[in-house]
Amino acid sequence: MGSDFTLSFLLFALAGMLVLAAIEDARVREIANWKTGAIALLAPLWWFASGMAPWPDMAIQLGIAVAVFAIFCVVFHFGMMGGGDVKLIVALSLWLPIGAFLVMLVVMSVAGGVLTAGMLIDRRIRRKPGPQSPPIEVPYGIAIAFAGLFVLHEPLLNTLW
Repeated sequence: MGSDFTLSFLLFALAGMLVLAAIEDARVREIANWKTGAIALLAPLWWFASGMAPWPDMAIQLGIAVAVFAIFCVVFHFGMMGGGDVKLIVALSLWLPIGAFLVMLVVMSVAGGVLTAGMLIDRRIRRKPGPQSPPIEVPYGIAIAFAGLFVLHEPLLNTLW
């Protein structure tokens, strides 16, 4: 099992990458591949540092990620989510046990709904006469990062005390 410093470092690196992804998605409606790639590539370090066994623990994490990828590719195919959002969810699925990941998905859905509603209200308030407005591009990376941080808040805070 890894040291407390290693575990804390990896958790805070993940949290920092989630914040950076959310900021970028809010600003330019994209999430850079290097951010999701870094999150995904740090996951095996997390597995080893937290003492996960290759079988079945690591295999289960990989299986969850494959299933999440398959499901969210369908979501992407139907235009309900962007590719960067899908990659961010899959990268997070490598870190979280199934229970925490399911909680993250629920929190992500609620946060995404609130974010979308807020953007629709803002559009309604700022409506200008003229041609119909283009569809809203919801920066769902914000909801994903918020949900990830929500699930990680306890381990993050525990490392500080």
